[in-house]
Amino acid sequence: MRISKKEILYIPNILSYIRILLIPLFVYLYLRAETPIQCFYAALALGVSSISDLLDGKIARRFNMISELGIALDPIADKLTHIAVAICLCTRHVVFLVPVCILICKETYMGIMNLYKIKTKKKKLGGAEMFGKVSTAIVFSAMILLVLFPAMPLILVYLLTAVCSVSLIVSWIGYFFVFRKL
Repeated sequence: MRISKKEILYIPNILSYIRILLIPLFVYLYLRAETPIQCFYAALALGVSSISDLLDGKIARRFNMISELGIALDPIADKLTHIAVAICLCTRHVVFLVPVCILICKETYMGIMNLYKIKTKKKKLGGAEMFGKVSTAIVFSAMILLVLFPAMPLILVYLLTAVCSVSLIVSWIGYFFVFRKL
């Protein structure tokens, strides 16, 4: 992959850098949050991250700023954000370890399969599938709710945890079949 100086400064790539820099800010705010307003600030950091994630792809396509760097950087920023948020949630909701383990296993599987397919078949996953995008939206929405409402009734925590777990498993199964076709 050859990266030009111009591509490094593409606006979509800058938005991905910002998303990566927002991760430690979120972790700091969330782990120190003791009041609802402090939880809101942590959720706000996630909101800014989500908005920049939505914008980077639109800007890249609209202004022809698609680059190999951006194609690699965007999913890395997504995965780092999701894993950091999920692990932070475990500090308040131990039950959230279930989707964290599923998420880590799914992403590890996808990384290994992508490397294997590139090495053996000279093919790689072309990008996120629709079921993967839907799963990401479900999981991230649930995580934002858990961040915003730390005193949520336990039954709702279990429900959101179950929804995240099922969504991740369905996505994992979907990608299993996608990799099989490759």
